[in-house]
Amino acid sequence: MVGILAGLFLLQLIIADIALFLHKHQAGHPVEPDHTRFVFRAVRAHANTNESISIYILLLLFAVFSQANADWLALFSGVYCFARITHMCFYYCNVHLARSISFALSLVGLSGMLVTGLISWI
Repeated sequence: MVGILAGLFLLQLIIADIALFLHKHQAGHPVEPDHTRFVFRAVRAHANTNESISIYILLLLFAVFSQANADWLALFSGVYCFARITHMCFYYCNVHLARSISFALSLVGLSGMLVTGLISWI
């Protein structure tokens, strides 16, 4: 899953950079917050993944070092990965409700990873 998430992160960066280039956005200036514009949604999709990826990595390390059940860890890691991919797609397409559901699903994945690590301590 880590490799898939790394590829997703790279893809989001490339899409955001291409969108900014095509929009002729001046580097160093913030993007105008407007959900009707693809360039803003592309930048935000990347930023949203960036905001949660460190939590994912820390939870993954915690669970691995806690010798958590690998099957459960893989399941919840997969939920997070799937949710981030769908979140990105729905954000690009500006589908609000589906994007929010995907975000909630990513929280389920992260929470499951935490619980999986904590259970191994008991």
